[in-house]
Amino acid sequence: MIKKLAALFTVVFALALLTACGSDDEPTPETRTASDGSKFNDADVTFATDMMQHHAQALSMVDMTQGRELDPEVAELVEGIRAAQAPEIEQMVDWLTQWDKPIPETSRDHANAHGDMEMDADMPGMMSADDMAKLEAASGADFQRMWLEMMIEHHEGAIEMAKTEQEQGVFGPAVELAESIATSQDTEITTMKDLLGS
Repeated sequence: MIKKLAALFTVVFALALLTACGSDDEPTPETRTASDGSKFNDADVTFATDMMQHHAQALSMVDMTQGRELDPEVAELVEGIRAAQAPEIEQMVDWLTQWDKPIPETSRDHANAHGDMEMDADMPGMMSADDMAKLEAASGADFQRMWLEMMIEHHEGAIEMAKTEQEQGVFGPAVELAESIATSQDTEITTMKDLLGS
């Protein structure tokens, strides 16, 4: 009889434990499951969608440096930004596809290649079409100074967006990317300020 009661207690305890674990693992209303079983939420979608457009504008600014005379340290910074951000855009496209979310238009799309695309004024650090036109029209030392000043502002916006993802996102790879962006772009801001002598 004692053995039967002990066995019954063990079964009840195990069921209670499983039920408790199950409730912890259940996604919150805003958390969804992707086709591969990974969890993501609205913050993750916003981060990938907005950061894609943000990175695309940074790469458009990088493209403007082609054929211009730059200090070697600035040229090295430019190539670092290109090497980091182009693959990150591809990564975010993959996530949005996996989540069955639309891929946003960016300033690097063929239809928007001439800067005709209206920029989202609510997105931190984004330059307006007028800002981009002024940068493209600048030359020599003025171009390099404007480019550094604008890229500092652009990076500061990216860091703000990355911190929001770190606080609110649930998709591990996106949170990790946000941490990487915040760290690397903070370092680049320090470099750019040094180059400006500020």
